[in-house]
Amino acid sequence: MLDDTLLDDPSRLADADTGGWLRAAARAGAQVRSTVEATAEAGVERIFSERPRAVVLITRPGHSVAVAGVVMALLGPGCSVPVVVSDEVPPWVGALDVVLAHTEDPSDRVLAESIYRASRRGARTLLTAPDSGPVAAAAAGQAVLLAPRVEVPPGFSFHRALAAWIVVLNSLGLLKIDVDLIADELDREAERDHPMHESFVNPAKSLALRVADRTPLLWGLDEVAAAVGVHGAGVLAAFAGVASDVSGYSQALTRPVLHRRAVQGTSGADLFADPDDDLGSPSLVRVLLLAVRQGPVADAVRHAAEDALPGADVLEPAVEVAGGDAVCAALLALRFELAALYLGLAAGTLGGNPY
Repeated sequence: MLDDTLLDDPSRLADADTGGWLRAAARAGAQVRSTVEATAEAGVERIFSERPRAVVLITRPGHSVAVAGVVMALLGPGCSVPVVVSDEVPPWVGALDVVLAHTEDPSDRVLAESIYRASRRGARTLLTAPDSGPVAAAAAGQAVLLAPRVEVPPGFSFHRALAAWIVVLNSLGLLKIDVDLIADELDREAERDHPMHESFVNPAKSLALRVADRTPLLWGLDEVAAAVGVHGAGVLAAFAGVASDVSGYSQALTRPVLHRRAVQGTSGADLFADPDDDLGSPSLVRVLLLAVRQGPVADAVRHAAEDALPGADVLEPAVEVAGGDAVCAALLALRFELAALYLGLAAGTLGGNPY
């Protein structure tokens, strides 16, 4: 059962947060800054100055899947070099290619073998991972290894990996993103979502209450937002035990029964319905329309979705902050993390290691 009174009681929140999870999530900005410092010390701009034949993003269990999705969406279809997403280094990788990888598991043997193979073939490789274990050993002297500098529990490395990959892609000339601005906005988001702020002025607490006792439908109105939705679903499951549906809105339209249920659930017709009377009630879903990109096309998609789903929640960071798609994506990812933590703490489901 959700104890929503806990959310507005900072002392009880602090007692419940035995793992220091809220503080760990709030250090996302610090993780970004420390990663930027580490890349500068490692000479990333020099090592990754020449444009590659291809960029390979290695996705292993954990946050790298969502990070790769966000990066791919930021690069877009107009990227001047091929970008390949794979759970292992492809056999064709060579000296003309760049490999980016991330893990929190220092004993991931598959990743260790991939890093060793990429380095042996001369590929420029960057890895964000702990500095011990088989993965780090495979990178020693061969790849750029960025170990975490800000201590957080497992499960809070999304923004560190995103920052490292963006720095490399900036150096390659494939992106042009102000990573320092991302860190600044993450700090501001952490302040907005501080445990001392009550639910009605705290975006993360408000989001937690909106999805409580509901199945969230995380529907992205653009490619970047849909990729952030993958991260949102991951942290809701990891920290709050909440299962979510994740999809781009255009894909959601191809599932007529679920979309019809979403329309019914946002129509307001069942505002005073008792969910216990009908466990199949549409009120048990919560539609969250995620929007990152701005512009005429994005506006048209958003207006169409809002017309079809008039009661849906629209999470659109660009109406709160400036800075572009990457800033909005990072902010939305952090808000999902903190909302999931608040929900897990209030429901009493949070505990143990999320990964």
